[in-house]
Amino acid sequence: MTSLTVGPRLSQPISLRFKADWGQANLTRIAGWLNQEIGDRAPVGSEFSIHAGRGGADAVDALEAGAVDIALATPAAAARLLYDGSGPVSRSAAPWLRALGSIAHRDRLVVAVDAALPVRTVGDLAGIAPELVIATSQDDGINAIGLAAHYGLELADADPDLLRAAGARFITDERPFPLVHAFAMGEANVLIQEAVMMPAWQRIADRRPVRYLEWGDAVLEGFARLGWPSATIEQGYLPGLDHELTTLDFADFVLLCREDLDPEVAYLAVWCMVKTRLALEGQYGHLPQDRTPLGYPLDPAEMRRTPVPLHEAAVRAYDDLEGEGPLTEGLLWT
Repeated sequence: MTSLTVGPRLSQPISLRFKADWGQANLTRIAGWLNQEIGDRAPVGSEFSIHAGRGGADAVDALEAGAVDIALATPAAAARLLYDGSGPVSRSAAPWLRALGSIAHRDRLVVAVDAALPVRTVGDLAGIAPELVIATSQDDGINAIGLAAHYGLELADADPDLLRAAGARFITDERPFPLVHAFAMGEANVLIQEAVMMPAWQRIADRRPVRYLEWGDAVLEGFARLGWPSATIEQGYLPGLDHELTTLDFADFVLLCREDLDPEVAYLAVWCMVKTRLALEGQYGHLPQDRTPLGYPLDPAEMRRTPVPLHEAAVRAYDDLEGEGPLTEGLLWT
C-alpha cells in the first residue's frame, strides 16, 4: 500500500500510550493530535492509546511506573518542581524525567474576592477567617492548582490550616469551572483559580462587585526562588479589573517522558509537533488570541524551552528542523 503521509516513519511497530487530562480539555486534544500524526507514520500493527489523567503529578507517577510513554502536565513551573522534588512538593526528585516540548498556554493563577470583604492583599484574609468561603482546588499531592494556591496562602501568612482552625471554610474541586461558577453564584466569597481566558471568568461579577488581590512580594519571591515566575494581567481583561494585576504564572502544557523513551519515537514526536502544528492550531483559530487556552501561532523556538531537560532525541529533532516551516497540506482541521 502506498502512503501519501509526509515525514519520517518508524522502523518497527510500537505500542504508544499517552496520559492526558479528564477527557474534554486541552491535554487530551494535544494527545489525540500526536496520536494520529505519529500513528500515520508508524508501521501496521502499531497500537495507540490515551489514558485519562489529571494533568498534574499523576503524569510523572504514570511515567515512573511504566504505565505510559508520554504524559502531559500543566503548568510548566509545576513540572520543574516535580523534576527537582523541591518546594512544597512532598516527593522524591525525578532526575530521569525528560521533556519533548511545551505547547503555549498563557494562563494565570488569580485571587478574586467579593468586594465587600475588607481585604486588599492575600495576607489580609488571615484577619477575617470566620467570614471566608474559599473556592480552590485540593492540595492532594497531584493537583497543581491546589498545590500553588495552598502554598501561596502559606507564604502570604494566611496558612490554610490556620484559616480552617479560625473558621474559614474551603470548597474544592478538581477543575476550575465548578468553582468559578460557585463564586459567581455567591456560594463562595474567595476564588483562587486559573483558566482565566475562559468565558466563565467573565461572569464572576454579574451578581456583585469583585476585587482582585495581589499575592504580595513574599509570595512572588518565594515562588521565584523555586523557578516559578510571576506574570501580569492587563487592566480590563477580567470583570472589574481596574489596574494591571501581578500574579502567579500558570503557563504552558508540557509533554513529558522518561530518559529511556525510544529515541526514534521521541524524534518523531517532536517532528510531528513542529511540522504538523497547524493541525492543532486549526482547532483553536476561531478563538481570539487573547482568549484561547492554546496560544497560537505555535513557535518551535518556544516549544523547545521546557522546564525539565529535553530528551536527547528531541534536541536533535529541534536542531534538524530549525528554520523549517510547518506542513500546509493534507492536515486535519486545515
